[in-house]
Amino acid sequence: MAGSSRTTFTKRQKERARLEKRTEKAQRKAQRKVSQPENTSVETQPLVNPVITHDDEGQPHGLDFHDFAK
Repeated sequence: MAGSSRTTFTKRQKERARLEKRTEKAQRKAQRKVSQPENTSVETQPLVNPVITHDDEGQPHGLDFHDFAK
């Protein structure tokens, strides 16, 4: 009979440890939520109109990523 109470005690200890870990994790999550700024949008550079160049026949050249630089 003593063996079965030992397993019950061990199970209760494990469950308490799980609950403590869960509450600590929830507290850390809440702390991160409070400390982070609410506006987490990424700022981008304003768009620049590309300069379109033409060849001798009047056909436009292909655009390159350098055409979009400031």
